Amino acid sequence: MAEHSSMLHVRMDSGLKRQATEALAAMGLTASEAVRLLFHRIAVDQAFPLELKVPNAETRAAMAEADEIVKAGRARFATVEEMLADLEETGRP
Repeated sequence: MAEHSSMLHVRMDSGLKRQATEALAAMGLTASEAVRLLFHRIAVDQAFPLELKVPNAETRAAMAEADEIVKAGRARFATVEEMLADLEETGRP
């Protein structure tokens, strides 16, 4: 007996959808086929087919700092020379 099909409705940014649809078309896939393929891999492997990780404390701190810089509308350093001096001093990116 054939299984019944069901619909999946997904909201996403129109630009993202357009770009992804164009890329998929170049691969010979429709968006529906790509979603079916994704769900098939998840069902078969019992895992998401991309590596997803929870950011560690250092990465979360860097992300928070980046958010604050964007909110404040200012850079962390006033000049490139300041930034390079900090990199030389701390030895970290």
